[in-house]
Amino acid sequence: MTTILHVSDVHFGTPAVPEQVDAIEQLIETRRFDVVAISGDMSQRARAGEFLRARKFLRDAARVSATIVVPGNHDVKWWRAPLGIGMRGGLFSSYRRYVSKDLEPVLHVPGVTFVGLNTAHGVQVHTLTWNLRDIGVVGNLAPQQVDHARRVFESSPAGDRRAIVMHHNPLKGQLSRRYGLAHRRRALGAFEALGVDLVMCGHDHQEAIHYVEHSRGGTVVSTAGTVSDRSRGGRPSSINVIALDPGRIAVHTLVWSSRDTAFVDGPTEMFER
Repeated sequence: MTTILHVSDVHFGTPAVPEQVDAIEQLIETRRFDVVAISGDMSQRARAGEFLRARKFLRDAARVSATIVVPGNHDVKWWRAPLGIGMRGGLFSSYRRYVSKDLEPVLHVPGVTFVGLNTAHGVQVHTLTWNLRDIGVVGNLAPQQVDHARRVFESSPAGDRRAIVMHHNPLKGQLSRRYGLAHRRRALGAFEALGVDLVMCGHDHQEAIHYVEHSRGGTVVSTAGTVSDRSRGGRPSSINVIALDPGRIAVHTLVWSSRDTAFVDGPTEMFER
């Protein structure tokens, strides 16, 4: 069995809740998950101080678990190159300096291959909508990114579970009624073609567990809630714990309890494979 702690949207900076972050760090130290996966938005404004705190979080987690992290839209300095005009190298300058130079990391653990895909590209033509609030917010997956994932999975050990870590949610949020990812049908079709078993994402600031059934056996989508004071609908912060073995994928949500000052048991969904 492979155990994964899936965390998203920590938003180090003003929105972050220190006692919740402390509780997660204690959970990582105690439970010693095989993998800690962070699906973006480590920062609030892509500032150096926020990324420094994120770096400490990742460094401490890496002492006991394998880690994989991808950027979110808040980690991108989109104003440096809107529509590709300007300092394109500055979009991820702070993220690369303090968090990781690799925007699309690959992680292998026994039985599972993880591919990180960067869906946060700043303000691009293909992510624009008629809603001004969507500027710099909507994500996208380009065909060459899908090809990258295909090459990684095809070169992985036969029988490995296939997992994707990305920021934007490809399925509609219950409260927001919005998709985070542009061209979502194309992305879901790509995941089917790739035989992806598990997608870990965030962005919507509401926890969700979905199963997308298809001819390759189905894809489980774990959407982690935020670990900040920006949870949608006033819901408590949440994180997901995932267990993979050859016969199933189980996703267990832990929900923040102010009374207990801890993450406590929430719903669990189990999917036979």
